Amino acid sequence: MHVESKKLKILLVEDNLTIARQVTAFLEGLSWSCDFASQGKLAVHLVQENAYDVVLLDLNLPDMDGLEVCRQIKSTAVSNMPVLMLTARDAFEDKAKGFADGADDYLTKPFDLRELALRCQALARRQQLHINKQITLGPLLLLPREMQASYQGQALGLTQIGFKILMLLVEQYPRAVSRSVILQSIWSDDLPESNVLKSHIYSLRKQLETMSGRKMLATIHQVGYQLLLNDND
Repeated sequence: MHVESKKLKILLVEDNLTIARQVTAFLEGLSWSCDFASQGKLAVHLVQENAYDVVLLDLNLPDMDGLEVCRQIKSTAVSNMPVLMLTARDAFEDKAKGFADGADDYLTKPFDLRELALRCQALARRQQLHINKQITLGPLLLLPREMQASYQGQALGLTQIGFKILMLLVEQYPRAVSRSVILQSIWSDDLPESNVLKSHIYSLRKQLETMSGRKMLATIHQVGYQLLLNDND
């Protein structure tokens, strides 16, 4: 599994000790640090004393409702920490409640630990985008406020839409971004003609390949588009 060099600090809130041991062992195997809380009250205390890149929050806790824990984390933590909910509740209504109470992402049990790590990376990167004036991912440097990007120090001549697409790809790297997510994120309800997105993707792909001398933007059939930064992608 490809992982980025940044070592994340995770808070795992989970009362099932078997699951907690598995998740902790896997994340620490990536050289990440992982604190653990089996109760909601302890989790709320920990986020008031420590800064975490991501909080992994189980909804079924013995002392507090997980949604209430999420609300308290969002309102009292020392920083705005992304919350990834882990739960067996897979109904749409349950997910809607989770997002309404501040969850940033949602993963249904049972889950693949590799996917869990990828989602943590994406959430931490997205959070950094709101904190930093710039973001670096491999050879790419993005300046969100200026809507400018460069590859190994050379400016990419991107349109505003091209930059927004690249930002989405960087936020989700190494996962693919679906066509529908790109359309909704950039154009909202004012969707363009079907060939407009293809045109912007073509232009972005050409810019990246001209700078790098290799393929950097892949079309994943029936999935979407994926940024390629190394041979493991």
